[in-house]
Amino acid sequence: MATIKGFIFDLDGVIVDTAKFHFKAWHRLAQDLGVNFTEAENEQLKGVSRKESLEKILEWGNISLEAQEFEERMAQKNEWYLDFVREMGQEEALPGAKEFLAESQKLNLAIGLGSASKNAALILDLLEVTPLFQTIIDGTKVSNSKPNPEVFLKGAEALNLAPESLVVFEDSIAGIEAANRGGFRSVGIGNKTILKDAEIVVSGLLRTAGTQNFMKVLNPYLALAMALWAKEQILKKTTAELAYKVAT
Repeated sequence: MATIKGFIFDLDGVIVDTAKFHFKAWHRLAQDLGVNFTEAENEQLKGVSRKESLEKILEWGNISLEAQEFEERMAQKNEWYLDFVREMGQEEALPGAKEFLAESQKLNLAIGLGSASKNAALILDLLEVTPLFQTIIDGTKVSNSKPNPEVFLKGAEALNLAPESLVVFEDSIAGIEAANRGGFRSVGIGNKTILKDAEIVVSGLLRTAGTQNFMKVLNPYLALAMALWAKEQILKKTTAELAYKVAT
């Protein structure tokens, strides 16, 4: 089993809950088209691009649109979504997410974002966590939606790390499938029944009191990373001490 050297995070449902904004915007659009749209349908759109999401809604309603109207509908949905997003503050981050990112950075783990959202950069800025990411791969940089692993593979390439040394954190079925297909380790955020194909499933990145409890949240991933980091620091210190003794 490869040493874990970094994490790649999905955005919606993992770091921030903008899924509620997507649902409101898609629901409004579906109603406008005369298509029934519930939480069940919304679940199928998680991790899917805007284009493919609209295609699914049109398929459910047995509706076809001319190319121009299709583009207009996508733009309208995004504007409705952004109206909600622009009102966000850093407090909108999911419980423990910012702490988890900061702790991961302290452990010298590589940190990347792998999201289908074309608004990922804006959202990270609003949450004030952009500096914690070494690479951001979003919907503007990929041509294939999850479950295609492209977004994660590009993240691994940008971090210059092999997929097997990276853990992907996802809240969607499509995202977990993408991680598994790409050869990544996978952690599901959410329901164990829905995300049954993830290597492990946790309810969220909530940080409990104390470092030890925090590590247990995603044991063995973070615990292993902490141990490897500590070992590396000891080795560096020992090497430095030996070098000093030789020099003197």
